[in-house]
Amino acid sequence: MGLFSFIKDAGEKLFGTGEAKAAQDAATTNPTADNVAAANEKAAAAIKHYITTLNLAPADLGVSFDGSSGVVTVSGTAADQASKERILLAAGNVQGVGEVQDNMSVSSPEPEAVFYTVKRGDTLSAIAKTQYGSANKYMAIFEANKPMLSHPDKIYPGQVLRIPPQA
Repeated sequence: MGLFSFIKDAGEKLFGTGEAKAAQDAATTNPTADNVAAANEKAAAAIKHYITTLNLAPADLGVSFDGSSGVVTVSGTAADQASKERILLAAGNVQGVGEVQDNMSVSSPEPEAVFYTVKRGDTLSAIAKTQYGSANKYMAIFEANKPMLSHPDKIYPGQVLRIPPQA
C-alpha cells in the first residue's frame, strides 16, 4: 500500500471522449458539487474500463478519482504482485492522473518491482543496462509491462514502467 507518483500530462487519453468528456465539460463550465462528482465518477469508470480492457481487473476492483488533485484510488485483491503492479501502472499512466493511492491487497505476496519513469532518449535496452547491467534483458522489462506496452519501441517520456526483480 502506498501513494505512487506519475506525470500528470503523460499517458493514455481516456477523459477526452464520450461520457467522461461530457461530464468533465459540465464540471468545468458549471462547477457545482453534483457536476464535479459526476465528472469524477465518469473518470473513475473510464479508468476502470481501461484496466478491464487490458484483462487486468480482479472481480473486486474498485476505482475512484479526485479530479481536483489528480489522485486515483485503487482497491481490490490481485492474484499476485505483478498483477497488482500492472493495475497501478495502468491507472497511473493516464493523462490527468498525478498519483495513485494503492489500497490493493495480494493473494500470494512476492517481492515488489521497481517503478521507473521514462526520460527523453530512453530505450528499453538502455533501461535494462542501467537496471540489470545488461541491455539484452530489455525483453524482461517489456514482458513485465504487457499489455500496457504493445511493442518494445513504443515507450514515451513520462511513462512509468515496472522493472521486475532479477530472477
